[in-house]
Amino acid sequence: MTNTTALSAVLAVVALAPLSPTRMLAQAGTEIAGVAVPGTVDAGGHSLVLNGAALRKKSIIKVYVAGLYLPAKSQDADAILASDGPRELRMQFVRDVGKDKMCEAWDESLKNNTPGADAQLQGEFKELCGFMQDLKKGDVMAFTYLPATGTAVEIAGQNKGTIAGKPFADALFKSWIGPKPGPGEGFKKDLLGVKD
Repeated sequence: MTNTTALSAVLAVVALAPLSPTRMLAQAGTEIAGVAVPGTVDAGGHSLVLNGAALRKKSIIKVYVAGLYLPAKSQDADAILASDGPRELRMQFVRDVGKDKMCEAWDESLKNNTPGADAQLQGEFKELCGFMQDLKKGDVMAFTYLPATGTAVEIAGQNKGTIAGKPFADALFKSWIGPKPGPGEGFKKDLLGVKD
């Protein structure tokens, strides 16, 4: 066996070996509360990078880990919302959460971040509530905005529907990076990759 052939054989075995936790984490992007957050996602053929990740807590109770994905990293919430490019927010739940709690959160977010929302936007948030279901620990909920189609909502691997228009996408993403983010200012800073 030549040196080149031996080296090729060793590399093939290494490539097929199970990933160690360290290698998996490097491919995942980051880890929070035991949740591996991918470093990139594919959104309708667009490769998006992890902008930042955050842990949502209510008092001392961990609720979900979120990752914000953009075409390029940005620490400017206003610029992210002004851009009409693809974006995605993924939430992995670390505890069970009822559908009614999610609907309350959407209503509160719309009221706090988009005051004076018109009837159409209010109706779209009601439609979003209709997509909700009781969430179990480990479930992933993803919101993927693509300018040509709108915001697709996926829960636990099931496409729940798409809501057209940038105004809805902006109002929804303000839930996390708007002027009054429901999970708090620290959560927003983590999604934006802002370090104190």
